[in-house]
Amino acid sequence: MKHIKDMIGLFLRGFLMGMCDIMPGISGGTIALITGIYDRLINAISTIRFRCIKPLLRGNIKEFKVKFLEDFDIEFFIPLGIGIAIAMVIMAGIINFLLNDYAGFTYSFFAGLILASIYILYKQLDAFNIKAIIITIIFTIVSYGFIGLNPMHAAHSLPILLISGFIAICAMLLPGVSGSSLLLLLDQYEYMINALHSFALVDIIVFIIGAVGGFMIMSRVIKYLLKNHKIATVAALIGIMLGSMRIPLEKILAVPTSSLPLCVVFLIIGMVIVLFAELKSHAKLI
Repeated sequence: MKHIKDMIGLFLRGFLMGMCDIMPGISGGTIALITGIYDRLINAISTIRFRCIKPLLRGNIKEFKVKFLEDFDIEFFIPLGIGIAIAMVIMAGIINFLLNDYAGFTYSFFAGLILASIYILYKQLDAFNIKAIIITIIFTIVSYGFIGLNPMHAAHSLPILLISGFIAICAMLLPGVSGSSLLLLLDQYEYMINALHSFALVDIIVFIIGAVGGFMIMSRVIKYLLKNHKIATVAALIGIMLGSMRIPLEKILAVPTSSLPLCVVFLIIGMVIVLFAELKSHAKLI
């Protein structure tokens, strides 16, 4: 019974991650952090060695199964991955509706998520010195400026989609960095939303291949930084998250004045949900 409950919990976390990953301005990595699975996610990805490929090529199915189970934490990846995939497919069909008709309220809720997540990250710091403050300020400015850049006009060729998948997934692994925002800057966001909605398999597969490469590399980089330069890394993440508030704030300030009180309500709801989840999970970075 506990095993089934754990699987359902991972599925729901994956669903939230997928939902947020497809929304510009919020990171699935943030959801992984506040729901207490960030550590396991990074470890599970960074320890994949693909040792199962050799026995598969030799036709040794028995050894392949053994190595595959050693390489992949399937009890973690399967429910989480299914949740992410289902959320992305569903959200691809309603994303335009939410952003066009309820952008202010939606981003108010996400602003609450981000603000509470910043508080959780701050708690991860064993110390907060001048160096950490400077790093936070620098990354806040860089993140804020980067998000404000105008989207570039790029083609939608397969090599471009491959690179876009690599870049976007690297961002999604970082709390506070929105992969969807990067896709907007790369002029691939709307194209990939349509590809998901219409099940354009070739485009989706190429994008996923790029994403897998990003997973393998970025997970190891993050794990190394958090183990060897934790204070500086967390300070940088806090700065990135502060800078990423630019999109939600712009959307909130664009709503009619009469709607601002309701936006505040949604913001508070987002913060309460995150803080409650953190209280229950005691989310901890590596």
